[in-house]
Amino acid sequence: MKIDRRSFVKKTCSCLTAPWVVTLFSGCEATRYVSGTLEPNGISLIVSEFVSTKDEKTTYRPYIIIRNEQLEYPICLYRFSEKDYSALLMKCTHQGTELQAAGDHLQCPAHGSEFNNRGTVAQGPAQLNLRAFPVQVMNDKLLIELK
Repeated sequence: MKIDRRSFVKKTCSCLTAPWVVTLFSGCEATRYVSGTLEPNGISLIVSEFVSTKDEKTTYRPYIIIRNEQLEYPICLYRFSEKDYSALLMKCTHQGTELQAAGDHLQCPAHGSEFNNRGTVAQGPAQLNLRAFPVQVMNDKLLIELK
């Protein structure tokens, strides 16, 4: 079987591009932004912010991002289980750039530092872990202690 160059490039590009497009759109769909409610002890939100319902199937988002005008940087809140959460300030410890959530880790767009979902440095140049906040679980409410 003989194939011309144009057909080869067209088929190769479509095969390589399709998985990236699916990943890109599924990643965007999973990210949820909330503002939370500022309280004297911190910022609170309801547990149901993690719930995602699609085609009558309920799942839980692995993380949500809290953006509030009172916060200098957003907070990424990871959910590991019903009672286990990790709240991380999305400020790179290298030079203070706002981090980007990428699934189970946070990335710095400026110099490439990466942090895992518990805030530990996974890749430099950052050397210090992220600031983490305690999370209290109270029935259907979560309180991120900001002090």
